[in-house]
Amino acid sequence: MDVRKSLTLRDLSVEIRRGDRVVRPVANVSLELERGETLGIVGETGSGKSMTGLAIMGMLPAGGRVTGGSIDFAGRDLLAMEPRRYRGNEIAMIFQDSLTSLNPTKKIVEQVAEPVRLHRKATRRAARERALEMLARVGVDRDGYPHQFSGGQRQRVMIAMALVCEPEIVIADEPTTALDVTVQSEILDLLDDLRSQRGMSMILITHDMGVIAQRADRVGVMYGGRVAESAPTADIFGRTRHRYTQALLSSIPTLGQDKGEELFSIPGSPPDLAKPEPGCPFAPRCDAATDRCREEQPPFVDSYACWHPVAGPTEGSRRRRFPSKESGGTLLRVVDLVREHPAGRRTVKAVSGVSFEVAAGETFGLVGESGCGKSSLGRLLVGLDRPDGGEVLFEGDRIVRPRKAVQMMFQDSSAALDPRMRIGRILREPLVIQGVGDRPERVRRLLDDVGLPESVLDRYPYELSGGQRQRVGLARALALEPRVLIADEPVSALDVSIRSQILNLMRRIQLERGLSSVVISHDLAVVRYLADRVGVMYLGKLVETGTTDEVYGGAAHPYTAGLLAAVPEGERTATGVRGEPPSPVDPPSGCRFRTRCALSTEKCARIEPPLAPVTGTQRVACHYPLQGNRNG
Repeated sequence: MDVRKSLTLRDLSVEIRRGDRVVRPVANVSLELERGETLGIVGETGSGKSMTGLAIMGMLPAGGRVTGGSIDFAGRDLLAMEPRRYRGNEIAMIFQDSLTSLNPTKKIVEQVAEPVRLHRKATRRAARERALEMLARVGVDRDGYPHQFSGGQRQRVMIAMALVCEPEIVIADEPTTALDVTVQSEILDLLDDLRSQRGMSMILITHDMGVIAQRADRVGVMYGGRVAESAPTADIFGRTRHRYTQALLSSIPTLGQDKGEELFSIPGSPPDLAKPEPGCPFAPRCDAATDRCREEQPPFVDSYACWHPVAGPTEGSRRRRFPSKESGGTLLRVVDLVREHPAGRRTVKAVSGVSFEVAAGETFGLVGESGCGKSSLGRLLVGLDRPDGGEVLFEGDRIVRPRKAVQMMFQDSSAALDPRMRIGRILREPLVIQGVGDRPERVRRLLDDVGLPESVLDRYPYELSGGQRQRVGLARALALEPRVLIADEPVSALDVSIRSQILNLMRRIQLERGLSSVVISHDLAVVRYLADRVGVMYLGKLVETGTTDEVYGGAAHPYTAGLLAAVPEGERTATGVRGEPPSPVDPPSGCRFRTRCALSTEKCARIEPPLAPVTGTQRVACHYPLQGNRNG
């Protein structure tokens, strides 16, 4: 056995049987993990990434079983062992959703101590001491119930729970998917530090290619339950061979994206793993596919399985360009908007004196970390909440209740669509309420606009993919032909390939209809691609505004610069923003960012800086704005 190898998968296959339906989410997967390295596993939802991790852990869902292959761990066959013999002590897993993975009825110290008692037979006192030590190492210095912690803190708790028994391998399944870019960077830095200190190996499962580029030593690209390509990270990004890998890389919006050019998107949908087709699983979506691709499964040779490999991450055919657009006069005006929520005897200051304007045909982007007030502001714009101060004006008229002209596209399409209603009824409902005639024709036109077939009208939301549900959410928001669309995190939960489809669709519809938009997101690349102007929010306040070129090209506020530095593109850099924001229940006096800012002085504590001009149309609320090459 090669002593450098920590884990070796050979031709691993898994099936899940549910009644008469058999799904094969993992098929002949071979991967190797060396001691001390990070192996990234990437691919769209349903590609088999997480199921491969669960197979290693011996945690397949009900009806699941390994049907072939082997898993070798330090000379031992894991498939021949009782999983409890190695799970936790030698191999541990960090799960994706910390809120559902943690027991809401137990305090976190007790939950982190539990693996020590189970796997190391420690006393309750010794296990608690070990848990407190591990929580301190990951930056959690208090006890409490999961709901009392932020998303980033809960993810730190999950890391502590996985590492408390000092395993040799940790499997991190989408450990930062739902986190802000600054918290994501901190969590990944923490994992890297702990890995290097302990000499651990790590399997990093994600669909974020930027994270993989910065954090992984080698990459396995999965598609349709199989490994399409496996190579060192530099080769994956610099000498791509498989056309699926090429397509994934081409689909990613970046901060330097040409906004006039549509994003590349992979046509079609991933294969149905309950009905595997002969040949290459990517053939139905590949523009280079031949009869051989559709009839014969390509063997995995060297580092890829493709009959027609490419020579690098080139994007192939030239992308179409969007026509230029023109902005008109002010359509939506926000004046000194305030929203405060009661929290027991205290008050959450969600929005504090926000003002901005949106012109006809313009897209205004709102960025910032979770809890900064972006979504609360969005609900005020459409009249779903009433402000405690200030006003929202549409063409000079005050918005005090929802109106047809201003509609919202919600973040979670699963929660926003009634699961008991078919799609046809969901799309007809706003038309019925508003007494709009010719409903069948309007619904058909909506489906055409968002690229859905009429067959979806008789289906329920759970029968659609995430991308299809998001298209339905967009169609419903467009049903009453609004003039302003408020889009709250419209693509945050989607795969990179589906995201590009939705973003292109939103751009096209906006141009065709002359829509104005407010796009709310913590993804800076998405806002850079969609927006004409941008506002950066922090703890309920706008701290910087300007055109996207002004703000992204020369951030004047330290918070904005920190957000941009934390985006996982290119070489790793310090984020410039450490820790988590203070509670909006009791924000700091003076400049609210001062507790996290290296430039903070006594003046910042005493005086709140107003939004003041910097250059062009750019404005910043900072006593010491950054100058020159501000993002350097």
